[in-house]
Amino acid sequence: MEGQTLAPEPPRSYWRFSKKDFFPEQSFRNLSSYRIAVSQTCHRLKDRLAGRSTDATELVDLRKQSENAMKQCLTWWDLNWICFGSVVGSGIFAITGQEARLHGGPAVSLSYAASGLSALLSVLCYAEFAVEIPVAGGSFSFLRIELGDFVAFIAAGNLLLEAVVGAAGLGRAWSSYLASIIKSDTDFLRIRIHNFPNGFNLLDPVAVSILAIANSIAMSGTKITSSLNWISSVFSSLVILFIIIIGFVHSNKSNLVPFFPYGAEGVFQAAAVVYWSYTGFDMAATMAEETNNPSRDIPIGLVGSMCLITLVYCLMALSLTMMVKYTEIDINAAYSVAFDRIGMKWAKYLVSVCALKGMTTSLLVGSMGQARYTTQIARAHMIPPWFALVHPKTGTPINATLLVTVISCIVAFFSSLDVLSSVLSLSTLFIFMLMAVALLVRRYYVKGVTPKGDLVKFLMCLFVVVGSSIGITAIWSSNRRGWIGYAVAFFFWFVGTFGMMLLPKQRVPKVWGVPLVPWFPSLSIGMNLFLIGSLGWLAFVRFFICSAVMLLYYLFIGLHATYDVAHQNQRESEPEDGKGNTNQATM
Repeated sequence: MEGQTLAPEPPRSYWRFSKKDFFPEQSFRNLSSYRIAVSQTCHRLKDRLAGRSTDATELVDLRKQSENAMKQCLTWWDLNWICFGSVVGSGIFAITGQEARLHGGPAVSLSYAASGLSALLSVLCYAEFAVEIPVAGGSFSFLRIELGDFVAFIAAGNLLLEAVVGAAGLGRAWSSYLASIIKSDTDFLRIRIHNFPNGFNLLDPVAVSILAIANSIAMSGTKITSSLNWISSVFSSLVILFIIIIGFVHSNKSNLVPFFPYGAEGVFQAAAVVYWSYTGFDMAATMAEETNNPSRDIPIGLVGSMCLITLVYCLMALSLTMMVKYTEIDINAAYSVAFDRIGMKWAKYLVSVCALKGMTTSLLVGSMGQARYTTQIARAHMIPPWFALVHPKTGTPINATLLVTVISCIVAFFSSLDVLSSVLSLSTLFIFMLMAVALLVRRYYVKGVTPKGDLVKFLMCLFVVVGSSIGITAIWSSNRRGWIGYAVAFFFWFVGTFGMMLLPKQRVPKVWGVPLVPWFPSLSIGMNLFLIGSLGWLAFVRFFICSAVMLLYYLFIGLHATYDVAHQNQRESEPEDGKGNTNQATM
């Protein structure tokens, strides 16, 4: 009517479940559209293999998919304790006993040192990316920008696998430590089903319960979860200091003999598995979108914390193997049982409570970081964008958190700790290796700027670095101990890296960057591939089965959703193509 104005459209409810909220893309409008999309799979796959995102897309455009912004409420103090709370407790309490008993022996401390060095190199790569591109997606966004959509999807699948398996493994370890406090039997709180295969026959309702509680807290608010984390982590750091001191006071040097019971092979095989204990550091990078000053706070939180954590891990592992003979270490609750055996029963309960606290904070921080990964993956439409929504009141991605929570609870209910750890380590190492490759690509290649000749030279050098790293790993895995093969492979690695160093860099970090490029990223590639090669064949079988399932999902769903979104964005930006191309070439 004349003189009347239309009322503004009311905001949409956060809790909505229509088909359009899950599959808004053109390819999924009806069965006919989907058939057409599937018939174009080869063409679309070729398009997405070459498709790369941009800094601006990840920083600005994709955030609109969440409808509400995440709250910028974290400082350097929060990030330091987020890194500490996520990492310490997730591996040292859950995996050390298992690897000292089965693979590393007393030399498991060296396994932690080797994994720590490799993790530190990866930390440097993460820090540079997070400073330049402070988004919730972490490595997913970084890989999507530098290596393209398809590689980013493979990373996304492995990130979701890491989120589910990591949370489930922590839940199982939490249950073991609680059982050790109540009774010596670490499986006391589990339900045994004799008809199920080994590794899946101990049902764990306690693990499911703690996962549900931790994720509920994480959904309530970022600042609340961060505050709970750092308050409890201060207590945890004091107990860790106590463990190290008591371990050395009650040490028995004879427990360190033999130091290498399983040889160097055992040390590196253990290193590949204990790498799980360092996986939490990437959670600090995913909090960049909620950080007040990412360019200052993230390098401090990542690099500083990881140096200290590596030292703490080595000392804790050494104190354990000095207290108890490696053949007598309890696989599921190593530290609490160790104190019980040296006659300090009261210390046993203190250590168990600390372990429970450490695992709880790891679950809290992990649930925050995993949900941020999932949110950015959903923003890119690789999974339904419904999971990208941020709640207007809490400022947290509740839908993404629920997705990880439900799946991890199911996995934790059935799967044992040893099954989970090997799958997680391979997935994590694979992501870290890709991050090092992406950093090299970012420094040496800019679309529309890098001459074709330099690009060819760079790709050749990169191929030599990766190929020689695989060669060293293959020689080691074949049990050949002659020095000639290693010398030849190392020579090619050196030549590839040196050749890369002679090429002109196309991009210089604006604020903070990895030193000694390309040497540090190239070394990170080699170490991660070497640790991957040290894993058992069963881990590869499980990894490839999971990857095959991911690929099927991508070919039938993810590919078509991302193709539609990419070409819709291209159509919307056509009037500004000339300006956009000029800007891209200038970057």
